[in-house]
Amino acid sequence: MILFIFIYLGNGIITKDLKSMPVEIAFLISAFIAFFTNKKIKFSKKVDTFCKGGGNPNIVLMILIFILAGAFSQISKDMGAVMSVVNFGLSLFPSKVLVPALFIISCFLSLSIGTSIGTIVALTPIALGLADKSGNPLGLCCAAVLGGAMFGDNLSIISDTTIVATRSQGCQMKDKFKVNLKLVLVPAIISTILFYIFSRPNLSLIGNEIYEYNILKMVPYILVLVTALKGIDVFIVLFLGIFSSSCIGLLTKNFTLTQLIQSASKGVQGTGKIVIIVIIVGGIIELVKVNGGIEYIIANVKQRIKKKRDAELWIGMLVLVIDICIGNNTIAVVSAGPIAKEISDEYELEPKIVASILDTFAAGAQGLLPYSNPMLAILGIATSISAFDIIKYNYYNILMIFIVFLAIFIRNFKDLKKLELQRVD
Repeated sequence: MILFIFIYLGNGIITKDLKSMPVEIAFLISAFIAFFTNKKIKFSKKVDTFCKGGGNPNIVLMILIFILAGAFSQISKDMGAVMSVVNFGLSLFPSKVLVPALFIISCFLSLSIGTSIGTIVALTPIALGLADKSGNPLGLCCAAVLGGAMFGDNLSIISDTTIVATRSQGCQMKDKFKVNLKLVLVPAIISTILFYIFSRPNLSLIGNEIYEYNILKMVPYILVLVTALKGIDVFIVLFLGIFSSSCIGLLTKNFTLTQLIQSASKGVQGTGKIVIIVIIVGGIIELVKVNGGIEYIIANVKQRIKKKRDAELWIGMLVLVIDICIGNNTIAVVSAGPIAKEISDEYELEPKIVASILDTFAAGAQGLLPYSNPMLAILGIATSISAFDIIKYNYYNILMIFIVFLAIFIRNFKDLKKLELQRVD
């Protein structure tokens, strides 16, 4: 795993382009090296171990959810749901509050479609137009999109990171959602206020545009969100989303039956990269475990852990460091998940809280890294600004990391007080 970071990050530093080394290739090289790290174990046994890790029931379940989520996301997009959500949101807010409105719309859209990149691609052109028409700094408008995108990506039940975090820790998505919402709601509210305070719209430049939307096309997103929060099995939730999106798309004639099938296929194929990575990482982690690597990490971490708070902080720092090194929150959660599970079991931490810590720290770093995938997606569209022009306005991600640190200290302080009271009784 250390070798992977050196290969991926080192190549990015040398070439000044992180994308020049595909993540899956860096992991393949690491996997190849992993087969030769312990001469005491037969090579055939190592292959079996790798396959066992890559074919772990949790890994397979994760992959199935990825596939269904990919199909749902693409069908909904082709059906016109994304633009309906965006235009509906824009039509609700007066012109003078469009920057905070853009943040709120980005939050809801990413929560619905489960991808920060998809949200950024849909909303950044609107941010460009808004900055041009209103006179607001482009970095401020883009930061509103980026912060909102990370809010939803962190919470959505069809987000890659949510799926990985919950499956690796063995908790329900609805439980993780409830814990996560408590952590990110305050940063989101404060960020909305700050976007309002620091936006400086020139109202004479803003026209009265009419935004067209279709409420019916928004139904699949609402259906998925409500059923997920009701605790219905994620497979049923996604099947309902796919079915409703398909029916509405056919009813509104956004696509034919043949085009619907092609749309679903495109969505499934779009998950290929993350599926490959998850399988390879699962195999590597199993080899690391057999070779005593995870026990080594836990043994060293245990020396620094005095209470549950320390264990939660170390888990947060672990995923944060990996995310900073590779610039991908999904891979950071995939890599840190098994180690976090071992630490969690050792110190009897709540799985839903650990899953939230993993996802929140990983998402928090994404909005503050100049080379993260969401940041690069924005810069690919808004070519006239730098990453730092956006980061200085990204209140949400800064507040999110701060609030999670604060919540860990406060919650553990309360637990300590309860324990003292019990002893007194």
